[in-house]
Amino acid sequence: MRMVHILVIGLLILAATYVYKIKFDSTRQATLVSQRAAELRDERNAIARLRAEWSKLDTPGRIEGLAQRHLQLRAIVPAQFDSFDRLPDKPPQLAPADDALSVMSAPAPDTTGSVTPKGARR
Repeated sequence: MRMVHILVIGLLILAATYVYKIKFDSTRQATLVSQRAAELRDERNAIARLRAEWSKLDTPGRIEGLAQRHLQLRAIVPAQFDSFDRLPDKPPQLAPADDALSVMSAPAPDTTGSVTPKGARR
C-alpha cells in the first residue's frame, strides 16, 4: 500500500508539472499573439498615415504650384499643332526575306490581338 501511495504522489507531481508546462506555454503564446497584434495595429496606422500624406502631396493644386514655381513652362498656343494631312507618310513595309534571321528581325505587322491578319490561322 505504501508503494501505491508513493506511485500516486509521483503521478500527481508529474501531472502538476505537465499542467504547469501547458499553462506556461499558453501564456507565452498569448503574449506573442498580443505582441503581433500590436505590431499589426502599428503597421496599419503607419499605412493610414502614409496614405493621408500621399493624398496631401498628390493634390492637383499643389502639383500645379510646384510646376509653376520650378518649371519654365509656357502656355499652349494653338499654332503649335498641325493638321493630320501634314503628317509624314508611313514607312514602306519591307519584303520578307527567306532566311530565318531576317524573318526574326523584321518589324512586326501592325495588328491588334482582336484582329486576325490575312493568311493567319486561328
